[in-house]
Amino acid sequence: MRYLITSALPYINGIKHLGNLVGSMLPADVYARFLRQEGEEVLFICGTDEHGTPAEIAALEEGLDVAAFCKRQYERQSKVYQRFGLSFDHFGRTSSPEQRELTQHFYQSLDEQGFIEEREISQIYSITDQRFLPDRYVEGTCPVCGYEKARGDQCENCTSVLNPTDLINPRSAVSGSTDVEVRTSRHLFLLLDKLSDEVRAWVEQQTNWPNLTRSIAMKWLNEGLQSRGITRDLSWGVPVPREGFEDKVFYVWFDAPIGYVSATKAWGEAEGKDWKSWWYSADDLRYTQFMAKDNLPFHTIMWPATILGTREPWKMADYIKGFNWLNYYGGKFSTSSKRGVFLDQALEIAPPDYWRYMLMASAPESSDSAFTWEQFQTKVNKELADNFGNFINRILKFTASRFGTELPEGGTPGEAEAQLQATCETQVATLLRHLHQMEFRKATEALNALWTTGNQYIDVRAPWSLYKQDKAEAAVVIRTCVNLIRLYAIASAPFIPATAEQLFDALQLTEAERHSPLAAATDLTLLQAGRPFAVPPPLFQKLDNDRVAELKAQYGGD
Repeated sequence: MRYLITSALPYINGIKHLGNLVGSMLPADVYARFLRQEGEEVLFICGTDEHGTPAEIAALEEGLDVAAFCKRQYERQSKVYQRFGLSFDHFGRTSSPEQRELTQHFYQSLDEQGFIEEREISQIYSITDQRFLPDRYVEGTCPVCGYEKARGDQCENCTSVLNPTDLINPRSAVSGSTDVEVRTSRHLFLLLDKLSDEVRAWVEQQTNWPNLTRSIAMKWLNEGLQSRGITRDLSWGVPVPREGFEDKVFYVWFDAPIGYVSATKAWGEAEGKDWKSWWYSADDLRYTQFMAKDNLPFHTIMWPATILGTREPWKMADYIKGFNWLNYYGGKFSTSSKRGVFLDQALEIAPPDYWRYMLMASAPESSDSAFTWEQFQTKVNKELADNFGNFINRILKFTASRFGTELPEGGTPGEAEAQLQATCETQVATLLRHLHQMEFRKATEALNALWTTGNQYIDVRAPWSLYKQDKAEAAVVIRTCVNLIRLYAIASAPFIPATAEQLFDALQLTEAERHSPLAAATDLTLLQAGRPFAVPPPLFQKLDNDRVAELKAQYGGD
């Protein structure tokens, strides 16, 4: 199989927060790294979502042309994701020429098949701002749940899809003005109602989807799909190739998912690869999407309807991994409200692997989860530093001080080593199962359990005591433990890749020894006597209580 992996496109208006990272890009990266490690052919695609009113408003606030603003933000976001070790094969942009070409193509195909219709609609116009307000820039009270900060496209509290005119007491999100009125304008609509039966049939075939993904899709289908506008009165976006629509662009919800395809096209043209082979349906291709729950309606309903309506053989998702919210001390992380920890700030506090591990260990898969500084401290101190890092430090420092920087000779593995081997094989099988099934919290628990097994082994075998009585027996334990370090590095690599590379380098492994499939890495006799190694500096620094108190005060955690 070939594996196509996409994570939800981060919006262009600012550096994202930890909730964005754990809700799409990071688990997608862990999965992509794992599959590559297993020898699979993987294409991991993402990019910035650059169209829509928020980009226009943010550029206006900073006194920049919107294209220049988006270019700067794209470079900033790209750099942050690189520092977090996200291994995209291509990180594209929805302002690209490829995006313009493909968005217009999808629209024209839908139009030819009879799924596009012109309608005159009522829109909110802000007299204060002297502009039509696209739905995300109208706020008010949700008519379904009463949430007072609902946006005109969707209520983030109850996930109901809305129109701006549905809101109670609407106001401009640009200026806060309530001096708004309803005006009419002609727009294009995608006839989702005509595609509803086909979308439902497709969703019902996806029996392996997570409960969250399937429940949100079925909620929408059971409520009945309504035709939805795909154009807006804006200047920034993909132009609409239709007479009379020269002053309009495609609405961002319509063009954003096409960004997966356009980014793949840009990758293919840059690398000289056949990009269409990744997007035209094929029996050897498995496509997995990663996203937070607010994006699920668009990827389980809107985007599939778009593809189905073209009557073209575009690849549809085989699996959609949806995530709940990662909250911050009981409230939502929010880019617009600047609440929580943002990725550039996070990298000033601790190295990326600390965050990668903590976030995967608390991934909001079955329900919302909460970030706290105390939890971060526990994961770093007890699991990364004590359970993992301390094992490596104890073994390599002891070996270097007693035997030198080559694995010692002597002795034969016995019953304790055979039992350790069997335990590791069982634990690795559990880790493999969870990674294949994209159960990231369980996978992280399995990884930590594997680390615990090594500590239990050296506590019982105590090579520092054996050294005084039987150096040959101590040498057996040392060689076994250094092979465990190799296993740990390979098992950890999808989660904490920079740390794994440090260990690969310290053990002076060949390329083949570094990139072994996980199941094959359980051979605890591979590295033999005479193999050189180096003692790396401590892998993890603990967070003390004073530092945690300082971070809580700085970032508002209480």
